[in-house]
Amino acid sequence: MAKDLWLSKGYELPDGSKVRSLLYSGDEWQIFDTNGSNNILLVRPELAQKWNELGFLDEALFEDVAFGGESFRSMSSHKKYALTPVENGKSPESKVDAMAFAFTLKESRKLSEDASFHDAVYVEQYSRLLPAWTLTPHVDDEVVLGTWITGGVVISTESFRRLTNLTGWMPAGDLAEIINAAGFAVPADAGLLAKRKPASRTRSDAKTASAKEAVEPEKPQSSEDMAESKIFKLPGRPHLEEFFNEHVIDIIFNAEKYQALGIDFPSAIVLHGPPGCGKTFAVERLVEFIDWPSYSIDSSSVGSPYIHETSKKISEVFDTAIDGAPSVVVIDEMESFLTDRKSGSSSGLHHVEEVAEFLRRIPEAIKNKVLIIAMTNMIEMIDPAILRRGRFDHIIEVGMPSREEVSSLVDSLLGKLPTADDLNLDKILDALTGKALSDSAFVIREAARLAAKAGKTQLDQESVDAALGSLPKDTEKKSRRIGFVWDDD
Repeated sequence: MAKDLWLSKGYELPDGSKVRSLLYSGDEWQIFDTNGSNNILLVRPELAQKWNELGFLDEALFEDVAFGGESFRSMSSHKKYALTPVENGKSPESKVDAMAFAFTLKESRKLSEDASFHDAVYVEQYSRLLPAWTLTPHVDDEVVLGTWITGGVVISTESFRRLTNLTGWMPAGDLAEIINAAGFAVPADAGLLAKRKPASRTRSDAKTASAKEAVEPEKPQSSEDMAESKIFKLPGRPHLEEFFNEHVIDIIFNAEKYQALGIDFPSAIVLHGPPGCGKTFAVERLVEFIDWPSYSIDSSSVGSPYIHETSKKISEVFDTAIDGAPSVVVIDEMESFLTDRKSGSSSGLHHVEEVAEFLRRIPEAIKNKVLIIAMTNMIEMIDPAILRRGRFDHIIEVGMPSREEVSSLVDSLLGKLPTADDLNLDKILDALTGKALSDSAFVIREAARLAAKAGKTQLDQESVDAALGSLPKDTEKKSRRIGFVWDDD
């Protein structure tokens, strides 16, 4: 908030009311409380003129105010309506309040295609977000709405599952209506969440609904329309992308057609392959896309030297995931827990107990809508009972990337950057083929950093060559399986 008040306490305004205190302040505007029924927005004339020219607010709503040798424009807003900066706004007290903001966001966007509303002033009385055009990065409207609904948590409405957790006072069905009212899509499983999650507490409706009678939610998207937009992308791994879309994404977001034929939920999956082949990256992208809460089981999080303690921690993770379902459990380095109980590497009854705990909990978790994904570099060490149908139905081998897969990822990364004409794609692919996809991502990111450091405006071959030179050199040519194999028969 600015230290200097543009108006002094007690200053008499054109409507006869007097200034009491400064509520909010920006570079080009200030909001004051008065002793009357209105608050006022004081703005510099140039910004008020811009709002008028773009149709945000008519100049007839403003009056001239002069103080301390400066001229301003003032606009009054009744105190029963919100007059507040979006960045400092409190979370809405009711569905009606949230719906009013969503409607305002949608209507304001019609007036400007490029304005960012994260730094805007919210004028509820006139259903307007007034942009300030500050020199700050643009923020997507989905993030503006999500941040407003949560009262300051920077989150997009696309992260619907997390948003429902942050707005426990609001049923998921109401949240979906609000997002629709702003013109945004909601996930296909929003209906499932609405049935599963009632409001945990209610907020008082501090304002009357009649003040917002004009707000009407849009008709929600059909499940067919939403399903079309739910296509998972995994640059550099087309076959793995296809597998996830067919065996996970489609089943989740088109649940009704699968349930009609007895398929209630995706089966558990194991990804196996050499270190650096991209298993973890693929799983992280999938979890991010599904946007369900995820829980990890690995040696650092549940491992314990005490008898029974590891099994107890494993059980606790599954219990938490089931309580938060639909959710995801990721088992990393599964050979740490699930090696063959008959092998010499197992550690007696302690180890047998851990395997038994997984055998018991995995089917239970799947029935309760918990997606199970495990990863390992040593599939041959895993206990056969774990890999049988009914636990992990899909055993997927992920090899080191082929040239075509590296090309797909590099094309995707370069497509987001300004590039010079001298880029030699074949030279880049020659250097990266056979290496982990994470190396490809590192090289492009490092090349962009080097180009920016040198004051260049485009990514050029010199910067790429320098980035390639920072990769560790191979001491010998290794023979590995190239590409991807999936076996779910």
